[in-house]
Amino acid sequence: MSISRRASAIALALGSLAALPLPLGRPLGHLGHLTASSRRPPGHPAVLRPPAALRPFSRGGRAGIWRPYGRVVRGTAAIYETTLGLPDNPAGVAGIAWMDMRLLRARLYSGSLSPGGLMWHYTAPISPHAARSLVAAFNGGYLLKDSEGGYYSEDKLVAPLRRGAASLVIYKDGKVALGTWGPGLAMSAEVASVRQNMRLLVDHGALVPGLSPTDTSVWGSSLGGIANQWRSGLGIMASGALVYVAGVMNILDLARELQHAGAIRAMPLDMNPYWTIFSTYRPSTPGGLAGPANGTDLLSTMEQSPMRFFSPAYNRDFVALFAA
Repeated sequence: MSISRRASAIALALGSLAALPLPLGRPLGHLGHLTASSRRPPGHPAVLRPPAALRPFSRGGRAGIWRPYGRVVRGTAAIYETTLGLPDNPAGVAGIAWMDMRLLRARLYSGSLSPGGLMWHYTAPISPHAARSLVAAFNGGYLLKDSEGGYYSEDKLVAPLRRGAASLVIYKDGKVALGTWGPGLAMSAEVASVRQNMRLLVDHGALVPGLSPTDTSVWGSSLGGIANQWRSGLGIMASGALVYVAGVMNILDLARELQHAGAIRAMPLDMNPYWTIFSTYRPSTPGGLAGPANGTDLLSTMEQSPMRFFSPAYNRDFVALFAA
């Protein structure tokens, strides 16, 4: 249904958890508070240490050695990437990206198909002004009809935010939180965007119950009914760093890779070959324009190229990371 023709309602965790009617476009700042973000507590260092090498799942496997990618921020690499064999399939490979959110700020870009509508200020293509500080971008979640969750951005509530849904929350200052919507993760005046998608894969550092290596529908519809399909997921570490994982794998492998990379909470993002993409950009000069020519995909086997986020035809939501 068109978001310009109807109002939505949102249930927020405010003691009684009463459903509060909310017209589209009305700010939500008076309705709650948000915790568990990547903001830096007083006295903590301004940047994080680069991540330690990841041990392989199998004996004799190759360790995941991190290497810096993307635009340098304040003289420091903000993103490191590696590859690692899959837990039950050493021949398979997961691409893993680690993001220092003390050096980066996030922004949710919306599309005419996902979440829908044509009123978005932040939408593809990324503008030349934004490209001067762009470091990386990655895919969002499922279409809303498949996401089992809601969507809020640019003061517009496209679909009601669902209690219990896995949620990526982006503050107006570009910092992030990731977890289950409900107690401890709720709306506030500081929130710029909320993107919900399914349920958490990892919570309190542990895999959630119900994950199955043969699943092709519970955690998203797998193309061709094949369990080992292109999948992606996003996690947050105790340090506040984000970790993104993608590759051809089943949902259990995705969860285990996110957990192994250090995520204490993690959620699934979009899946199937056409949608999973993570690209970094490194112009030749510090303030140079990011673009397809200086972009690199997390995995060379990804179907889409760094051009995706600069294409006016791209109509899905995605997350862009900028130098803070």
